[in-house]
Amino acid sequence: MESFIQQMINGVSLGSIYALIALGYTMVYGIIKLINFAHGEIYMVGAYVGYGLIRNVGLGLIPALVLSMLFCAILGVVIEKIAYKPLRGATRIATLITAIGVSYLLQNLMIYFMGAESRAFPTALENKVFRFGGVSINNQQIMIILTTIFLMVALQVIIKYTKMGKAMRAVSTDMDAAQLMGINVDNVISFTFILGSALAGAAGVLVGIYYNSINPLMGVTPGLKAFVAAVFGGIGIVPGAMVGGYLIGLIETIVSAYGGSMYKDAVVYLILIIILIVKPSGIFGKNTKEKV
Repeated sequence: MESFIQQMINGVSLGSIYALIALGYTMVYGIIKLINFAHGEIYMVGAYVGYGLIRNVGLGLIPALVLSMLFCAILGVVIEKIAYKPLRGATRIATLITAIGVSYLLQNLMIYFMGAESRAFPTALENKVFRFGGVSINNQQIMIILTTIFLMVALQVIIKYTKMGKAMRAVSTDMDAAQLMGINVDNVISFTFILGSALAGAAGVLVGIYYNSINPLMGVTPGLKAFVAAVFGGIGIVPGAMVGGYLIGLIETIVSAYGGSMYKDAVVYLILIIILIVKPSGIFGKNTKEKV
């Protein structure tokens, strides 16, 4: 039982990272029906920005986290304005290919400027382990879990109780009707990219302190798994992304703990296939017919 509880703690820590990244996928899809496959690379950029601020500037963890979120928010808006906005009326396959192209562009830019090798993330939080019987949790895991909960609560407050949040919900329901009601759709879309990219930047810094290693390709696998989490919970639905992220993290950790570490990625992608076959709308989604 103690071993199982320990794996649950590990799974929640990992799931927090996936949940933060998945929120960006699900918000952007909910607004403009775009699967932003460059989102994993924004998470990677956030890790490098945090690395530079802590190692070269000497900032503490919290200031580096906030500035990384700000940088990634700006990057997200720039990408949206340059790469996605001109294709607003294009086919979905065109925007999807563009997103993949932006993903590879960010990867190769980071390789060009920072090199392809992995880098050790600077120690920004002294490692302390707290033991409760046979179960242990370190302060890095506590930091990740608490930061994720705070950001998720803040996101829910923004979406539920602010004017922009109400506009986001209106645009998500019916973009044309929202525009007729006087809502500036372009501003809403930009704000959505700001929120999603900022959360990805936070996830990048948190994973840096957790795994103590970053590299230019670090966004590929977590990005795909976060996409699986978003689909699992119901893409376009914010609570679904949160739940999906935690479930994927728990499943991956439990599979690894009980002898399947070589197959943990395959299990996650198998889950995606099963979901798409059995319930494509996800846990919280509703099956709707789409006219072609």
